Amino acid sequence: MPPTIKLISVTFAPMSKQEKYENLFNQIRSLTTGESDNIANLGNICAAIQHNFQFWWVGFYLVKNNELVLGPFQGPVACTRIGFGKGVCGKAWELKKTINVPDVHQFEGHIACSSASNSEIVVPILKNNEVVMVLDIDSTEFSKFDAIDENYLHQICEYIATII
Repeated sequence: MPPTIKLISVTFAPMSKQEKYENLFNQIRSLTTGESDNIANLGNICAAIQHNFQFWWVGFYLVKNNELVLGPFQGPVACTRIGFGKGVCGKAWELKKTINVPDVHQFEGHIACSSASNSEIVVPILKNNEVVMVLDIDSTEFSKFDAIDENYLHQICEYIATII
């Protein structure tokens, strides 16, 4: 007589957004510990954010010669240079603060690198009170980002400032 196989069904409750960010932050710390190359770290941070949240676009723009220049990113092709105060990224750089835009089509001066983007959050990364780069995240959904995203992305960017 053949052995009886008993199937066990296991279900997992979906993680809350906070739990996903806490796991992401731990993953980012693990990925960057012991690695001194900024490009490698920024690339892995983009990939980790993208993998955990499936945003449309995740990337960094680095301040070079008084403009933002495209750095490591995940997603479709992007604008390569952004001027100071221009678009959401340039405005976050100018104001030295996070900008969360629920509908980019309503943001005066928005730079449309992709027509699929509908909401955006940009978090500046500061060293010695100067913006050295920004983290830019776009979503195809309107009003995608909330206070939870702002809080955790700010924490991630503060961490990034300590490793660059």
